[in-house]
Amino acid sequence: MGPVTRRPVVTFALLWAAGYALAYSYEWNWLSLYVALIAGIGAVLVWMLNIPGKAYTCGLLVMLIAACYFKEYDANNQTKLILNAFAASGAANAANNTTVVEGVITTRVEVDGDKAAFTFRSDNHDGELLAVSVKLLTEAEQAAAFNWQRADRLRLTGVLKQPETARNFGGFDYRNYLRLQHIHWQFAVKGINNVEPLSSQAWSLLDVLRWNDRFRAFLADGIASIFPQEQAGFMQSMLIGLTDDMDPAQFQRFSQLGLTHILAVSGLNVAIFLACLLWLMRRFGFTRETYLVTAMALLPVYIAVTGASPSIVRAGLMAIIALYAAYRHILKDGLHTVLLVGLVMLIWEPYYLMDVSFQLSFLVTIGLILGVPAVNKLLPLRSQTWKNALSITLVAQCVSFPVSIYYFNQFSLLSLAANLCLVPVFSLVTMPAGTAALIVGLVYIPAGKALAWLIAELNSWIFALVEVTSGWGIFQTIWPSPGIEWMIAYYLVCTAIVWGLLRSQAQRKGTAGPMLNLPARINPQIERWRAVWLQVRAPMSVLVLLILLGYGYTSENLWQHDGRVDFIDVGQGDSVLIRSPQSESVILIDGGGTLTFRKPGDEWKQRRDPYEVGRKLLVPLLKKRGVQTIDYMIVTHQDTDHIGGLQAVLEQIPVKHLVFNGTFKPGARVEQLFQTALDKQVKLVKAFAGDTLVADRHTTLHILHPQQADPTGALRSEQEQNEASVVFLMEMLGTRFLFTGDIDQAAEASIIHALANDEAQPKAAAQASQPAAAQREQTQTQQRQVDVLKVAHHGSKTSSSAQWLDFWRPSVAVMSVGAHNTYGHPSPQVVDRLEQREMEVLRTDLHGEVQMRIRDGTIRIRTKLSDRPTQPLG
Repeated sequence: MGPVTRRPVVTFALLWAAGYALAYSYEWNWLSLYVALIAGIGAVLVWMLNIPGKAYTCGLLVMLIAACYFKEYDANNQTKLILNAFAASGAANAANNTTVVEGVITTRVEVDGDKAAFTFRSDNHDGELLAVSVKLLTEAEQAAAFNWQRADRLRLTGVLKQPETARNFGGFDYRNYLRLQHIHWQFAVKGINNVEPLSSQAWSLLDVLRWNDRFRAFLADGIASIFPQEQAGFMQSMLIGLTDDMDPAQFQRFSQLGLTHILAVSGLNVAIFLACLLWLMRRFGFTRETYLVTAMALLPVYIAVTGASPSIVRAGLMAIIALYAAYRHILKDGLHTVLLVGLVMLIWEPYYLMDVSFQLSFLVTIGLILGVPAVNKLLPLRSQTWKNALSITLVAQCVSFPVSIYYFNQFSLLSLAANLCLVPVFSLVTMPAGTAALIVGLVYIPAGKALAWLIAELNSWIFALVEVTSGWGIFQTIWPSPGIEWMIAYYLVCTAIVWGLLRSQAQRKGTAGPMLNLPARINPQIERWRAVWLQVRAPMSVLVLLILLGYGYTSENLWQHDGRVDFIDVGQGDSVLIRSPQSESVILIDGGGTLTFRKPGDEWKQRRDPYEVGRKLLVPLLKKRGVQTIDYMIVTHQDTDHIGGLQAVLEQIPVKHLVFNGTFKPGARVEQLFQTALDKQVKLVKAFAGDTLVADRHTTLHILHPQQADPTGALRSEQEQNEASVVFLMEMLGTRFLFTGDIDQAAEASIIHALANDEAQPKAAAQASQPAAAQREQTQTQQRQVDVLKVAHHGSKTSSSAQWLDFWRPSVAVMSVGAHNTYGHPSPQVVDRLEQREMEVLRTDLHGEVQMRIRDGTIRIRTKLSDRPTQPLG
């Protein structure tokens, strides 16, 4: 019972968070406020009774109360639109119809290219929050949208729709992301003609936040006026938490080195702000009580100006409590303070527990409080400054590592060095000097520009260093998302290592405490065993940690012995991930791509960070699944909807071979793709009919198309790529898959003709009997039959002829089709031909990702969006 009574706040906060985690992870429908009430009464009774284990019993009851509170809170987070507005009117499909809503803007309006986005509270639907997206039709409309602000009252006419759920296994779930912000609907508006301003009502808190938005925009303009254009977004992000103008490529480089916390306002900013503020007030002769009270009063303002993210709120509240304790001369405990703040935040908003910013902020802060003093004792450095810097960096890296790889699936081996070298520069020079330059620039722009020029020069050197080091792929590691059990084991082992080293250090210094008063006849034996244990304890703990890290790095593939084929939903495009069963070779077929159509004069529509399927969807998905190297990247052809996402893959994941159709489609995108492959020393392989690619003894790819046009194998230019698509037959563990790219019916006929000629045997009509010929034909037909056909060209009417389907006779047909695509894919005629032949048809627009697992000639299929039962095929 000791820890409970000595640190009640710490214990209670940890138990409360654990209760939330259990309620979020498991579907326990019996949890309710009534159960919480009974558990609360039980906890009071147990605590009052002097019975053994009452502390542990009360702890379990606290977890139960927290779980009930979270479950009740979560159950109340439901939409009211269907129940109130639409169910009453009897509109069965009201969510898809044009409707009118009135209400108020509750967030800052973000205008990006031809889109304006904000959160909107509807008046006529019980305060329902809507994620509004306004499609801007002209540049004049864009200019008008920049004038919209928080607290503006509007009447909107548009279409209400549910947010998209995850369409791939382990993919980003936008619907759940919005739900954790209490938003259940999107509202799409086309043109500002459907946005009507209304007169404002009584003053509210939104008006204060509106003023804060204006002030932040004023500061952002001040930063942009004194810093070079290429650095303004970086400085806005660092100083006031505005990321609108942050260069995505620059953010990616910082992310690869584990330096993204520099770009987000966090506890470090609060510490620097507070240190500078207190130093200035001391220099101006403020009394101790005055500067402490002033700092407490200014911290909420700083939190609001910098965006009030969970990490900045946590740091700000902790600082206010610490200042108050110093003001009242109260002894303070850092661990109590941070967990008290966390508990208050979780009771106010339980969904904070699922926020990665909240998780990292509190874990790192707790780790620093507990770990830095211990690590300081172990570091053999005389300089206290260097010792503190190294211990803080080590502890922060070790504590944040599991959470970082869980969410971001990458870790740079240079991260420790980068943080140790660059964080002091940014925190001690760039951040305070940048703030000073901003303040000076607001008073006199030329003086602010002069100071900003010095900072920009330093930044340019740092940016160059980051760009070079982030490109060293040898130091980048990719980790599959670990399980919670692995993360707990990691923290326990790290704690055991530090504790063991401290004990060994104390023993060497003779401060480990008196020996037990053991009998003389057994004391020598105990002493020998104890000496051996002290010698091997630290190496054994390190060995266990290395084994744990090795397991976490390879866990995705360690126990998988099936062949795997994943038809990834990349929208209107193709992408298939294949893993061979024995060698775990990775084959990626195509990478999807985002089609954009821009006319001259439409440059204003360009968004700062446009959606790119490779960077936003494919690469994160591959990393989450532990794809650390791609052995064969197969480019069936070079149309955008097949290669667009591969650029990001090449940049972030090592690739050994790039297999393509031996042609080159003129264009900047294709040129960049092949140039990147050459720069990264990827082997380019031309695939022609008759070639064979062996991944392992269980997986072979037979190339069927295209034919080699030039005997020399020279690269030729080809604008029209569909008919030149790489088509191949994959044999894996007794199953056969046919991948077809975007070939048309002419190419299908050509392949059939070539295969028929190969099957034809020189006839000796006089020698071959009729039964033997019939048996030979039956055998050839069985050899042609495939289990799975990837339907060509997204089910277009130009492909999948009756002759083609009858030739291969597949059992399952898979179509990669974009939901709500404007091309009319798939063609109804193609769907009819497939269904007439009694094939099972799986479509990514209807079923989401289609995953297949192969073992001993049997294929098991599951889909993301449908309730299709997992049944064996074959």
